Amino acid sequence: MRIGLIDVDGHNFPNLALMKISAWHKERGDRVEWWWGDMFYYDKVYKSKVFSDSYSPDVPDPVNVGDLVKGGTGYAIRLVDGREIYDKSADRPLPQEMEAMVPDYSIYPEYNFAVAMTSRGCPRGCAFCHVAAKEGRQSIKVADVSQFWQGQKLIKCLDPNLLACRDKLDLLEQYAETRAEVNFNQGLDIRLMTDADLQAINRVRLKKVHFAWDNPADDLIERFRWYAGNAGHKPKGSYGTVYCLTNFEDCSVEDHIQRALARCYALRDLGYDPYVMIYDKPHAARDIRRLQRYVNNKRIFNAVLRFEDYL
Repeated sequence: MRIGLIDVDGHNFPNLALMKISAWHKERGDRVEWWWGDMFYYDKVYKSKVFSDSYSPDVPDPVNVGDLVKGGTGYAIRLVDGREIYDKSADRPLPQEMEAMVPDYSIYPEYNFAVAMTSRGCPRGCAFCHVAAKEGRQSIKVADVSQFWQGQKLIKCLDPNLLACRDKLDLLEQYAETRAEVNFNQGLDIRLMTDADLQAINRVRLKKVHFAWDNPADDLIERFRWYAGNAGHKPKGSYGTVYCLTNFEDCSVEDHIQRALARCYALRDLGYDPYVMIYDKPHAARDIRRLQRYVNNKRIFNAVLRFEDYL
């Protein structure tokens, strides 16, 4: 069979589902390639889409194909009253036999790192996040690190809430044993971190640590101060990058800005790098987007101490 792949989101990050699909078909002797257009016939084409249409518009369906398969979270996100809602019935998860495959990294030769998804689900159920609706409100181990890692020097872990998983210490030890640098790029939940977790994390070679402080109502200053005082390393000059969501709550633009700045200033004072994430950025107010540029440009943020002075 001739198999075509379409990464709807572009090639800015390896698509884990397409790499597993490619591995499964190649194991069966099929020819797998990126879809080149309707001048060629394909027995089967897979379109994978992770993000919603507001961030990643769909592309036209191929027509010169025997079977077209479309899947991924992006095809299950609906816009309802200005909010993105995940419709699980519209999603199409990988069959288990494909899910179990070691990813075929050869289809993304421009990237030299491994991509791991060793646990799924999150107990938080945040309104702005689709993980709980898609994967459930319990974090469960679904794979070992060896099912993704093939000796690469860097591993990017996509687990949505690893520290909520019952098997977290086992997984953290597996990541440590690879001796690869690890980037938990979805963020570690500092609200759940225990002394045992911290000791296990300190054994991992960290490329960068990511946390999240999305809810301005959560007072996490003491938690971040505790981590800074006990972390075994301070990579890249800070204790970690902290995602700070704004533009989601139902309040004025000024309130959004002040709530975000309160978190960002506190994190800077503690030795962290805040990183502003805008909900529904295409429709965000101009000053919200200015706030993001101010905070996320570290040379400016660390030199100009107040947002008013930046403006």
